Amino acid sequence: MVSTTWVPLPFLPTLLCCSAASLLLLVRWRRRRGLWKKVKEARQRHDRGLARMEKVALGFRKQHPSVDTVSILSLPLPELTRKLRDGSLSPEHVFYAYVGKALQITRETNCITDYLQESETQLQRDAQPGQPGLLYGVPVSIKDSINCQGYDSTIGFVSNINNPVAEDSVLVQVLKRQGAIPFVKTNVPQSLISYDCENLIFGQTFNPVLYTRTPGGSSGGEGALVAAGGSVLGFGTDLGGSLRLPAAFCGICAFKPTGKRLSKKGVTSGIPGQKSVVAAVGPMAKDVESLALSMRALLCEDMFSLDSTVPPLPFKEEVYSSTQPLRIGYYETDFFTMPSPAMRRAVRETKQLLEDAGHTLVPFKLDNINHFIFNLCVRGLFADGGASFFRKFEEELDRSGMGLLLWLSRTPDWLKTLLSWITKRFMPRLSSVLRSMRVNTVEDLWSLHHEIEESRYKFIAQWKKLNLDVMLCPILGPALPVGYPGKLSVAVSYTILYNCLDFPAGVVPVTTVTDEDEEELKGYKGHFQDWWDRILAKGFRGSVGLPIAVQCVALPWQEELCLRFMREVEKLTQEKHKLL
Repeated sequence: MVSTTWVPLPFLPTLLCCSAASLLLLVRWRRRRGLWKKVKEARQRHDRGLARMEKVALGFRKQHPSVDTVSILSLPLPELTRKLRDGSLSPEHVFYAYVGKALQITRETNCITDYLQESETQLQRDAQPGQPGLLYGVPVSIKDSINCQGYDSTIGFVSNINNPVAEDSVLVQVLKRQGAIPFVKTNVPQSLISYDCENLIFGQTFNPVLYTRTPGGSSGGEGALVAAGGSVLGFGTDLGGSLRLPAAFCGICAFKPTGKRLSKKGVTSGIPGQKSVVAAVGPMAKDVESLALSMRALLCEDMFSLDSTVPPLPFKEEVYSSTQPLRIGYYETDFFTMPSPAMRRAVRETKQLLEDAGHTLVPFKLDNINHFIFNLCVRGLFADGGASFFRKFEEELDRSGMGLLLWLSRTPDWLKTLLSWITKRFMPRLSSVLRSMRVNTVEDLWSLHHEIEESRYKFIAQWKKLNLDVMLCPILGPALPVGYPGKLSVAVSYTILYNCLDFPAGVVPVTTVTDEDEEELKGYKGHFQDWWDRILAKGFRGSVGLPIAVQCVALPWQEELCLRFMREVEKLTQEKHKLL
């Protein structure tokens, strides 16, 4: 006789709920275990890549013990390309010199995510006779988010592991056609919406100038690798300063063109489809001439044919090589993020050098930067209230680096409105962030795009009224301690402005933090004297010797003029340092 256990009817709903909860916990546990397995696989793949780099670098040194890799690594890009093209340097020697150096640097800073092993095959293939491109034989590094065939573009998300892309981005295709050899991909912060450089998969990247500091982001892996000499030319993306901040923090040069001057086809975005704040692809190098050479190489028929949305505008050599005096606007502060003493001094000293060289400097007053930051930039980036941004994190193992943004993204509009009203008097910037991250209707979004367009026209009108050629302005610096950018998302005001306006902008290092700057920092209060200002003041401290840069800006589509201005700043700064 079969014994049957009966469950009393009143307890049946409870039993069913417990069973459902247990099943849900089991499903979540299995999914998390699957995600951790993917992380382990990605890390193992990373380690195998570094092991391969070590093997080929050691093998090359054993076979060619007389090759002077130190001399090769010391060559600036223009000289390196000349020697490669005239045959006085072997592409093989250059390639393995950089593989060895990049391996050393990533062991110190943790900047590389993938070794592109196909680069070895490309090296052999490109050794065949033919017309060499402008970047013939040059090993180049590529940011994680820029697609390379057969490799993940994770942007720090576990969910993107084991999802290799089927095709190179247009940028990588053009680089290869110009003879460049992409050989590594570099680290980024999770989602790219950060100017630190850390994610669960590959960990934290460190600044090669001072390991306790962030290299910046989101192109932080590129900044670290290029600054430490592991890559002569790198490529990243910029949405809010993602090229310019790492360059400023690491003491190198970077250039953000007008958004459509270089193709973004095949580039993974942190917020796909967002158009209010314009992203761009651009180069990073130790000097301005290297940036100009990379732009010359990229602005070619291949770029225009592979992506017909890119305007067919070749590099204007006559503009870049001009020596005519410039009329330069300048400002020392945007009245939103108070500059550190070193930032302010960098602008003043550069202004004086430019005036002494015969250029005309004209004060420029920024109008209502608060409106740009909150009503246009924050509202534009998170026009759906942050819902799509939050969804990207729902299945992730780690969300710690995006605490405030994620909290705001999942907070209902009524609560954002209430909190905005409560904090308006004593924390006006937080109040503005809360207000700007509410959900917009389609009509609201159209209105926002119109407002951005009108603001751009107004800014250009002010520029032209002063008859300016270019603009000199600060960029955040010195490099902040690791972890600080997550607490200071508002401090990108100097850079994100020119993404919203879609102006070309570049960064040139001009000085370092002095003892006098450090002493003056004791009186730093900030323009708002809120908790963000207090955290920023703390982050600036203890920075003697760290690099400080200035930002150079031009009107849309005037990349060559912007680079020419950057070259002038670089030349005058170098001449000054030689005299000291």
